[in-house]
Amino acid sequence: MSSSPPTSAPSAASAPPPGSSSKALLSVHDLRTYFRVEGGVAKAVDGVSFEVFPGEVLGIVGESGSGKSVTSLSVLRLIPDPPGFIAGGQIVWRGQDLTKISYAEMRKIRGAEIAMIFQEPMTALNPLFTVGMQVTETILQHEKVDKPEAFERAVKMLERVGIPDARRRMTDYPHQFSGGMRQRVMIAIALSCNPSLLIADEPTTALDVTTQAQILELMLELKAKRAEASIMLITHDLAVVAETCQRVIVMYGGKIQEMGTVEQIFSNPKHPYTKGLLASLPSVSSERRKRLHAIRGNVPSIMDLPSGCKFCTRCDDVMERCHTLEPPIHVLEGNQQVRCHLYEGAGR
Repeated sequence: MSSSPPTSAPSAASAPPPGSSSKALLSVHDLRTYFRVEGGVAKAVDGVSFEVFPGEVLGIVGESGSGKSVTSLSVLRLIPDPPGFIAGGQIVWRGQDLTKISYAEMRKIRGAEIAMIFQEPMTALNPLFTVGMQVTETILQHEKVDKPEAFERAVKMLERVGIPDARRRMTDYPHQFSGGMRQRVMIAIALSCNPSLLIADEPTTALDVTTQAQILELMLELKAKRAEASIMLITHDLAVVAETCQRVIVMYGGKIQEMGTVEQIFSNPKHPYTKGLLASLPSVSSERRKRLHAIRGNVPSIMDLPSGCKFCTRCDDVMERCHTLEPPIHVLEGNQQVRCHLYEGAGR
């Protein structure tokens, strides 16, 4: 592999959404993130490539264990080493390969240019420090402000994410907040410096439906304040994806199985796994008032993935070659990507 970073021009398979710049903000190329475990090496992310363009919201969906969160943690180089490590690939941010820079340089980017809302706020927040200290810390680290101004900005951020009596609660500790309130604090920390790219890993998991809508609206509102700001949204909620995203990545077994616009994925899904996910959604339509569809079987262990297609053990359209031959990515009409033997010869 060449040591020079690739250009950030979009590939044919991941063209930018309408209205956005043609130059990618983030380019991930052949990312491989592995974990050393007792039984060998677990390939949590194995050859993932995608791009995030300025101004877009990119959704990443898939069952637990598909590699979504590990992909996002890899972008920020937050994989615990040991046991994890980035085995290969490039993560190019504004023309700079993040896998090649020092940890000191990476800390300047985290929180300021790329921020992340973590899935588990109780483990992400430090129980020994007040909420106010943890919000102001990010502001003081990346913004040229004094402590009083950082404090006031932190109070405003807590108010914006819906923390009642925010000024008083700045002196409270994480254990004094409910799960939903801790999640709001995490969102406030991530948005405090108005980053160019927000990685949101299940940002509304612990919130009720009304609050979910408010938080998503806030994220989109803050993104709109910067012309090039983008969001990488990791979620299990396909309804949220349909409402907020322009493009969607479907992951399974540490690989991208399908990628396309929201319209392509929801109206014309190609991969059997994507079809199974969409068929499992409940509907009030009289035509679909029947038992919910379920994808048969379970997600295989990461240490025991099939040698061919990673979905072959659960696929209703499985063929003999699927068990032994890993299908390549096929680029179909409209730049829609699918990793499936059913589409051999159908690509452009």
